[in-house]
Amino acid sequence: MTPGFMDAGFGSTAWLGVAGVCVVMALCFLRSRRMIRQRDALLQEKDVAYNFMHDVSEAFSGAGSTQVDFLLQRVLYYAMQTAKAGGGAIYFAEHEGDLLCARAIEGLFPPIVDGLDAEFEQAKSRFHHLEQLVRNQKCRWGEGLVGRVAQSGAALLIEDAERDSRVLRFAQDFLTIRSILLVPLRFQNNVLGVLAVVNRIDDSPFIQTDLNLLQALADQASVTLYFAKFNEALEEKKLMDYDLRLARRIQDTLLPRQVPEVEGIELAAFSLPAREVGGDYYDFVMIDPDHLGITIADVSGKGVSGAIMMSVCRSVFRASAHGCLSPSHVLKTINRVLAQDIYEDMFISMLYLVLNIRTFKMIAARAGHPKPFMILSPSGSLAPLESRGMAIGMADTETFDACLDETVVNVEAGSSLAVYTDGVIEAMNRNKEEWGIERLQAVVRNHGREGARNTIRNVRQEITEFVGQVPQYDDMTLIVLHRAG
Repeated sequence: MTPGFMDAGFGSTAWLGVAGVCVVMALCFLRSRRMIRQRDALLQEKDVAYNFMHDVSEAFSGAGSTQVDFLLQRVLYYAMQTAKAGGGAIYFAEHEGDLLCARAIEGLFPPIVDGLDAEFEQAKSRFHHLEQLVRNQKCRWGEGLVGRVAQSGAALLIEDAERDSRVLRFAQDFLTIRSILLVPLRFQNNVLGVLAVVNRIDDSPFIQTDLNLLQALADQASVTLYFAKFNEALEEKKLMDYDLRLARRIQDTLLPRQVPEVEGIELAAFSLPAREVGGDYYDFVMIDPDHLGITIADVSGKGVSGAIMMSVCRSVFRASAHGCLSPSHVLKTINRVLAQDIYEDMFISMLYLVLNIRTFKMIAARAGHPKPFMILSPSGSLAPLESRGMAIGMADTETFDACLDETVVNVEAGSSLAVYTDGVIEAMNRNKEEWGIERLQAVVRNHGREGARNTIRNVRQEITEFVGQVPQYDDMTLIVLHRAG
């Protein structure tokens, strides 16, 4: 072999070696750059996550009553920064029911629940209309992408949304969903809501790394959101309790502050609502110098709805009673006024008595109310006040008027009259036993001679002993009238 040939072969080998080294160095350089970019990306994500946690914790600890909407907006902001998303929304569970609604929106987020409406194209500001549309569309648990994620508690990643039938299609290019990522906001076993982001700003699809990071952020945020939501509910309850206490004071002013003083007659009454406000009502009105009107009513609805209807009933009664000696005529007037506006599932039972305070003759009309009774003296025998009638709001005015009649009785000396709502006789003990009409009649019979106030006192004492610690189920109202012997 000639030296030239050897030199040539050696040179070729050397060049191949140099080239190999260069390739290896280039690959190492590229790998190093890729690792640097990955490191920078991780550091950036770390900074985002750190800033997110710091910002949210500061917001929660620095406010006496943190607003959930503010926290949701901050959570969404950092989620979009992390995922580099073009649009996002957080669907949060409402306090009651199985609905979720968008309480935070960022960027260009399409209405993924029900799509666009007919007014979108004619809207002056499409962006504003789009945001309002997303906020107004509510999603049920288990329905659509948001509802399924909320129900399952598992994240959902759709990299190619344009080929997925579960994703809504939009004719407008700027609303096209290319990629979508949804993660649940979870606290322990409760799903508080769903965080959704669409379309990365670099046009690449979301990947598993985005899902993992967003779920981590969502899990951390959920702790703060849970307690913020609890705090929000607590504040709402405090406000509601204040309103109910105020309503209770107002309702107390609608009931008689004192019973009228009538020579030869003693009157006493009590009313206990089952809640802060109730649907029971009683009243006294001097129709003229010789006649006293006594009424009692029970609205079927409890709480605020019953209290509102009770106040309306009182106003109509007060306007109708003066100068009218016919209790049936007054009840017919009340029914005629209220029947058209009362809810279908609500009615009012009402009893109205007109007492002549000179002759002690009494006229009674009963609109579906429990029968009052008298304990006669000196025999102690029972005398129910029989009269026909149906509750106010249960039928048309013609049927109501035809069913209503009056009865006339004389209140004899020494006799006691008891007028009550069904909450009195239906008070239950822990064995689910009702106090009952017989016990009420026995107390009036045994204590009626002691006067109306003593009778009322004994009724309340015996009911309290009977029910024990069982919460009151229904409003209780009782009026006792006693004519001196």
